[in-house]
Amino acid sequence: MQHFSSNDISTKQMYKFLTGSIIPRPIAWITTENPETQVVNAAPFSFFSVASNVLPLISVAILRNGGKMKDSAKNLLANKQAVVHIVSEELVEEMNRTAAQLPDTESEIELTELTLTASRSVTVPAIREAKIRMETSVHQYVPIADAEGAVLTDLFILRVEDFHFDEAVFDPEKQYVLADKLQPVARLAGNEYTKLGEIFSVERP
Repeated sequence: MQHFSSNDISTKQMYKFLTGSIIPRPIAWITTENPETQVVNAAPFSFFSVASNVLPLISVAILRNGGKMKDSAKNLLANKQAVVHIVSEELVEEMNRTAAQLPDTESEIELTELTLTASRSVTVPAIREAKIRMETSVHQYVPIADAEGAVLTDLFILRVEDFHFDEAVFDPEKQYVLADKLQPVARLAGNEYTKLGEIFSVERP
């Protein structure tokens, strides 16, 4: 076994080890809106998971860039709303275009062929082409800081207000999401992604 102490490695190594080991990671494709300019920001984040099912809570960690808060985080703090979409195979290229770093006066949607649609419970518009989307509000915000107090990551716990499922990926009788129809894409390390692959079942003890 190769061993590394986290006290002895660089930030770049830390990122490579974490993103290369904790795989695959689902992608939160998030739209937010600047409440002053009404510019809609769209960006993918793969530090994303479920936080609770008693309350419908999901978590998204938005890493800072050189200590600066990203537009999605700024918008979330400003208007407390976002729409989180799940990325399926046919939308990978469009999702990747929204990973571009633009000034906060420009919308990543303009780089794509995507269309926006009005949400039901939040003011932030959603991506029409996504097969699953969740309208959310900020339940809790946790700035994650280092030992000196410098914020490294903006962690958001988001409460899902509305779920939207395309008919093609949802079984209304059993209330199941059909993963094989959704064909979600997950993040690996570097520029690599993965498809769903084989699905198998294991009964719990």
